[in-house]
Amino acid sequence: MNFVKGLMLGTAATMLATAGAQAADLPLKAKAVEYVKVCSLYGAGFYYIPGTDTCIKLGGYTRAEVAFNASGMTGTPAWSGAAGQDNRLKNDYIFRTRQSVNLDTRTATEYGVVRTYFDAVFTWTSGSSTSTIAGGDVGVFFAFVQFAGFTFGKAVSQFSAPWNGTPGNITSNLLGGDDTSTGINQISYTAQFGNGVSAAISLEDQSRYRQSQLFNVNGVGAAYAGDAASYLAGLGSGVNNYAGVQVPDIVGQVRVDQAWGLFQVAAAAHQVRASYYVPTDESTGHPGDKWGYAVMAALSLKNLPTGAGDSINVDAVYADGASRYVIGGTTVNTFSMFGGSGLAYQSVGFGAAADGIFATNGGIETTKAWGIRGAFNHNWNQNWATSIFGSYSSLEYSSQGKAWYTQALQSKVGTGVVGSPDFNIIQIGTRTAWTPVKNLTFTGEVMWTKLDQNYSGVTTAVNAGGTKPTGQTYELKDQDTWSGVIRAQRNF
Repeated sequence: MNFVKGLMLGTAATMLATAGAQAADLPLKAKAVEYVKVCSLYGAGFYYIPGTDTCIKLGGYTRAEVAFNASGMTGTPAWSGAAGQDNRLKNDYIFRTRQSVNLDTRTATEYGVVRTYFDAVFTWTSGSSTSTIAGGDVGVFFAFVQFAGFTFGKAVSQFSAPWNGTPGNITSNLLGGDDTSTGINQISYTAQFGNGVSAAISLEDQSRYRQSQLFNVNGVGAAYAGDAASYLAGLGSGVNNYAGVQVPDIVGQVRVDQAWGLFQVAAAAHQVRASYYVPTDESTGHPGDKWGYAVMAALSLKNLPTGAGDSINVDAVYADGASRYVIGGTTVNTFSMFGGSGLAYQSVGFGAAADGIFATNGGIETTKAWGIRGAFNHNWNQNWATSIFGSYSSLEYSSQGKAWYTQALQSKVGTGVVGSPDFNIIQIGTRTAWTPVKNLTFTGEVMWTKLDQNYSGVTTAVNAGGTKPTGQTYELKDQDTWSGVIRAQRNF
């Protein structure tokens, strides 16, 4: 009996000892996993970066589109290059695929929200020199920091209307106003006064978006004064005679953005600074600097009686010595279109958008430009929408500028060509979009463009460049063209 009792106690003791040893081998309780938390401070889609009080949002889009009868993307009219010459080197269609990725971060501080924003695009385009079979292009649209009302970096200009160059269209080439939809480097300050009223002042880089051509017709027969091909291509003397930048554009803006719509006015000062009278010889001197300017007004009306979500967007700009505020954005500022003629080998119309023109020992004669554009946007229902849009742009040289330019042109193509370098561009188009599910849209757009130029007559036998044969004559007259785009886009 004593033996059995001792055996049972020994067995129990052994089991307890074993259990204690196993308990000692168990791992300690793991720390809680720090899951990503939703940040509701700045709207949908933001999350806290783990371990910080900074919120981040990832967004972007995937886009596939094809343009017809265009000289480039997106829906660039056939108004220059091989497309403008209408030869066999042009592409009747142009495919483009693009992936946009943007990062938006925000952090609450005692000075207000600190925000950074970055938007990059990866693009493959038919005919692009870098778009090989597996190649493509990378672009930085936006990269800026915002702090205490200040914006530092590449962002939309304070001059531009909220819709930039797209009041109701998808083409990037609707003229008649400012368009900085891919960002412009700036240092700006915006003050918010409440009830949707704000004002901003900005210093903005003029070297990319804001400089048009500056023509030097010094010595009409000189090599740097261009040739027949450069003038008929809308390039004038063929050389842009802007000097290096010295002062950024100075921009001011006031905006009222409320439930009924939006009203904005803005103004900009633009330095026009030329190189030398003889571009390769600094001892020849240069004309004095001039200041150009631009003013604009924009109006958007919402809650229209035509339907929920309908809107009218209109903006108008006037510029003196700052033509890119009217004929701007990613658009070219030289236009050249060929067509048929009963008087010569072919006809041609050209427009040379410039900020100014100068000649030997003369000052800069600035150009004047104005434009208006707008759109009516109608939603048929939650899935279908249609826009009708249009624009009118005009550029005019001064009396002295007309004389200088025409004298230089006639020295290249003959005195049978008369008139002035002034020109107008008229554009009318329509867009229809189908959104079968949220954030997926299929769009079709067509646009007609007319170049209304002010020269007439027939040239002497000249070389018009490109594939045009040498020793042919050309009739100067107005030209027009159409372009179209089909696009599929998924936003996220």
